[in-house]
Amino acid sequence: MNKWMEKFQFYKDKLDTWQSTNWAKSIRISSSVIWNLCLLFIVVGLALGIFAASVAAGYFASLVKEEPLRDKEEMRAAVFNYEETSEIYFAENVYLGKLRTDLERTETKLSAVSPYVLDAVLATEDEYFEVHDGIVPKAIFRGLLQDVSNSDTQTGGSTLTQQLIKNQILTNEVSYERKAKEILLAMRLEKFMTKEEILEAYLNIIPYGRNANGRNIAGIETAANGIFNVKAIDLSLPQAAYIAGIPQAPFAYTPFRQGGVLKEAKALQPGIDRMKTVLFRMKETGYITEEEYNSAIKYDITKDFRQPEILPEEKYPWLTIEIENRVKDILRGQLAEKDGIDPERLKVESKLYEKYDIIAQRAVSTGGYRIHTTIDREMYETMLKVRDEFETYGHTHTKEVKDPNTGEMIMQDYPVQVGSMLIENGTGRILSFLGGRDYNVEKYNHATQAVRSMGSTIKPLLVYAPAIEYGVIGAGSPVVDVKLEDLSSTTWTKSPSNYTTEQEKGIISAREALTTSQNLSTIRLYDLIMDRKPTDFLYKMGFEHINENEYANHALSIGGMDNGASVEENTNAYGTFANNGQFIDAYMIEKIEDVEGNIIYQHEIEPVEVFSPETAYIMTDILRDVLTEGTAKLANSRLKFQSDFAAKTGTTQNHNDSWLIGYNPNVSLGVWLGYDDNSISLFHLNNRYNHPSVRVNTLWSNMMNAMYDVNPELVDAPNAFQAPEGVVTRSFCGISGLATSEACEQAGLVKSDLFNSKAMLPTASDDSLISASFVVIDGNKYRALDSTPDEFVVKGGYGVNEAFIKRMLGKFGGNASKLFHTKSTFAGNVVSEDLFEADGSAPASVTATLSGQTLTWTKAASSDVVGYRIYQVVNGERIQVASKLEAENYSYTINGPGQYVIVSVDITGLLSVPSNTVSIEEQKPDPVIPEEGNEEETSPGNGDGEGEGDGETTPPEEEAPPEDEDTNP
Repeated sequence: MNKWMEKFQFYKDKLDTWQSTNWAKSIRISSSVIWNLCLLFIVVGLALGIFAASVAAGYFASLVKEEPLRDKEEMRAAVFNYEETSEIYFAENVYLGKLRTDLERTETKLSAVSPYVLDAVLATEDEYFEVHDGIVPKAIFRGLLQDVSNSDTQTGGSTLTQQLIKNQILTNEVSYERKAKEILLAMRLEKFMTKEEILEAYLNIIPYGRNANGRNIAGIETAANGIFNVKAIDLSLPQAAYIAGIPQAPFAYTPFRQGGVLKEAKALQPGIDRMKTVLFRMKETGYITEEEYNSAIKYDITKDFRQPEILPEEKYPWLTIEIENRVKDILRGQLAEKDGIDPERLKVESKLYEKYDIIAQRAVSTGGYRIHTTIDREMYETMLKVRDEFETYGHTHTKEVKDPNTGEMIMQDYPVQVGSMLIENGTGRILSFLGGRDYNVEKYNHATQAVRSMGSTIKPLLVYAPAIEYGVIGAGSPVVDVKLEDLSSTTWTKSPSNYTTEQEKGIISAREALTTSQNLSTIRLYDLIMDRKPTDFLYKMGFEHINENEYANHALSIGGMDNGASVEENTNAYGTFANNGQFIDAYMIEKIEDVEGNIIYQHEIEPVEVFSPETAYIMTDILRDVLTEGTAKLANSRLKFQSDFAAKTGTTQNHNDSWLIGYNPNVSLGVWLGYDDNSISLFHLNNRYNHPSVRVNTLWSNMMNAMYDVNPELVDAPNAFQAPEGVVTRSFCGISGLATSEACEQAGLVKSDLFNSKAMLPTASDDSLISASFVVIDGNKYRALDSTPDEFVVKGGYGVNEAFIKRMLGKFGGNASKLFHTKSTFAGNVVSEDLFEADGSAPASVTATLSGQTLTWTKAASSDVVGYRIYQVVNGERIQVASKLEAENYSYTINGPGQYVIVSVDITGLLSVPSNTVSIEEQKPDPVIPEEGNEEETSPGNGDGEGEGDGETTPPEEEAPPEDEDTNP
């Protein structure tokens, strides 16, 4: 220590000596000045720094002064509230695709992401993620300096937390205010979320350009699938590096253009270069080894790019849009109810409807729902195939229209359209449907949206089933198919008609009337029940387009409607008969799950009692006949399997629509054909395409056979429809519907059929028949007059009394003689009470012709002719040889030669002048030629030389020559 002290003293003395020199004194003074100046600059610098910092702090405070103080729950909710694409599924959880959206995204968990992705993101986007508190100051200052200096190099300074704030809470606005708020909120968010939560949220929200279908995408799972067709957990190192590099410039680095077109090699290169940059940073930061880097850098990433796929809305346009609309309907009501608004108000308040429609549309597109439907994929695709293979829809019309895009006149096709739907009766599940022929030609859904007149398919639903339910008729009860005379209670100016305009079937059974789809009898039956407002049955079955007062229009009973019904409504309604009278509303959305897997909607079946089981079964039994002997017979004959089917066809005026709806215990299938312009008739070029009813029969059977091929257990119901206890078979008098009487039995008019015993049974005895004789004029029966020649009168017939006629014809009236015309079901010997009013003049004569021994004549022009007499003219006098009823054919076989005339006879017994005379000559034998040396006489006409004939015959007025007497002619 003494030695160290001595050395210290030595150097101190030397320093004192040095400081005492003049030059040392000068240095000391200069350094003092410099030091003081440095202190001055430091003080000024500190003051300026404090001032600048204060100004900066004040400026920063001014930038964020409008930013509210957000609490933990609010910030976390905002961060995790990212849009996600909704997915749709066929029945049985078969994936269909994603719904239309502006941005496609699928949420994923951090554990489901490849470690390569996490390393690539951290190495590239946020090297200090694990240690910073939301921001990296030096990165912020670097970015600020680059911005102030307008540097060409912009490295950015945002951490993952800042990017999360920018995308989820703030905007992409380029401003100091937004940046200041971003910094503040990033530091705050770090206190509310873990690093793992921040990283997971970032990977779910960051945009990645476009996928192979050309859609905008966000989120690592969506990017992995959309670019490489793999899950995020399965991404390789090169793939992870490529995707991690995209967010810096999403549309520059993404490999796909709009529309899903893969970029050319030159345009792909920036993305590949960016991938190499990411790999380099991963190597430099120690996430990968030199060997891994060298291997990945050489990898040809282009061979991994996904091939474009057909989007669901392109492959199944009608289906995806229909699903979207139905989900929107469900969510619209739920969202309104959540806000305390009665969903029923949306039906009547347009502004309120529009508001929640927009909200629901946004929810469908971005809510990330998992939508499960009832549509069977194989059935749906098979139905599309049947549609495309069917060749006889009909003629495609063309029309010149203005192109809305160019304004030029172009030719537009107007093909026959089709709508079809298959529904499972017991559940209401819509298994499949057809929206139309070609979505690019017409986007309108002809199965669910198009509303068309139902034609005759309305008859069972509105007329016959209600009439049975009300107890007005049974299956075989008589109805009157005679033209209406009194139209005062209708809107018609002339009497409606059956499909065959001049046809009047008279009294027929309700079963026959519906089986053959008669209009006249349907109108008369509807009039009997119209005041009970049978349209209420239609409302119960889900028909939404029947106006409240439309029930009072008689034309509604045969399909004359203000609007109409969709294929879905019509097909669904026929399922009511299959379900024992219960209506089960058809549906397509089975359930909806949110992003967390919670079920927010589950369809529930709510049967509605419409008809009694008895009525439903009786209607089914009648409609069975439509397939076996009625208007759907062709469809039935083409089915490849046997099942208990019932059906009804329908044709609207001028064949503008053609329907066929058929069902068995399991399923109902409806098919409609028509043009979008409902003024165009299908009845065109029938020689090429067949009659419209033939087309719809053929297409229906094609559809049903195809559905059977897909799922025979479902489509071919193993059991037939079973009659309820209340369905009974009873005998009755066929012409009146009353209980049988002795006269009815003797007349052969007793019928038997099904009745709903809970609604009606034939109990009152029939009293409509009386003994009668009648004549037939022009196919109709009339009471014979006292002066009517007996030969033209049918004896022992049965007439009906006047009270019966008035009851049957009702307020509409009609020609009573048509009640029992010759082709009537009840023709037999029954005649109405009507007396024919003859004109009082002799009937017109006829023209006779002769061919061989057959005499024929023309029909007399007079309307009161009851028959014809055939006379032979002998020596100027007419001798009657026969008579023929007017209802028989106009011919007679003559037995011998002579002259003949025909005379027509009217109901009063007056005769016409004779017709022209026709003659038949007596045949003469050929002359006999003698042979030399033959003395033997033989019988002419035998020819066998045995003499066993009837003897020789000589033609009148001529004798055989003597030389022929012994000759065999």
